Amino acid sequence: MVDFEEALAKRALVIDEALEFYLPPADAYPPLIHQAMRYSVSGGGKRLRPVLVMAVAEVLGGQVEKVLPAACALEMIHCYSLIHDDLPAMDDDDYRRGKPTNHKVYGEAIAVLAGDALLTLAFSLLAATGSTSPANVVKVINEIASAAGTFGMIGGQVVDTFSAGESITPSTLEYIHKHKTGALYRAAVRTGAILAEARQRELADLTRYAEHLGLAFQIKDDILDVEGDTAIIGKPAGSDLKNKKATYISVYGIEEARVKAQKAEADALAALERFGGEADFLRQLVHFVVNRQR
Repeated sequence: MVDFEEALAKRALVIDEALEFYLPPADAYPPLIHQAMRYSVSGGGKRLRPVLVMAVAEVLGGQVEKVLPAACALEMIHCYSLIHDDLPAMDDDDYRRGKPTNHKVYGEAIAVLAGDALLTLAFSLLAATGSTSPANVVKVINEIASAAGTFGMIGGQVVDTFSAGESITPSTLEYIHKHKTGALYRAAVRTGAILAEARQRELADLTRYAEHLGLAFQIKDDILDVEGDTAIIGKPAGSDLKNKKATYISVYGIEEARVKAQKAEADALAALERFGGEADFLRQLVHFVVNRQR
């Protein structure tokens, strides 16, 4: 696991350096919005979504440098969603990644605008991707727009918001997490595959991998909200309970949630059966997601 975490950290550093390059300078006018954008993007995090773009491209023989704009675009969209999730009108969280949330530092108006600005910048980066055919660039833009929109992340967030405090069915819970969390993981993997010109069979297998990975990640997140240490996970433990959110724990209980996380891990690994050692990082990533402590 140490070797994997070192490999993950090296890839995350590449993403950090690219984000530093792509984000507007902190002193560019008007500086407040650019500082707020940088505050959340540079707030740490595992960078799993952009790392997936890179890793999948590598599995298929693609070059990391050519997918970096798209990888960074996905991280910007993820960061925008966290800024908005933390707002008082949503989850009302005071801490994210161990430091005050964006609206606690810059106020609600700037936090909303910082999220909007990151989303807009992300699509500017995607449009400037020049490493593949224009047709593939359009495919990736459509892929990510769908994943981030009302049939993806936003749709999941809406159902999640209005399910708080309600008794929901397992199918509704599956919808929430498949869309709110899983959609961006799916988009990240498919983006790397499309930009590396994957064959249809490869794209199908990697898509299944992404869907099970996203499920495993969300179930583990739900478990950490119950069992995690605030100092380690970087946000208040028990916030789902406080907000009466629908989770795998509230619907299934913690022991069955663990079983489901292990099943998702096994299914993700099964989806990679056609690939050889070149996909070992993706295999290790699933294990890392299910066993992480933050």
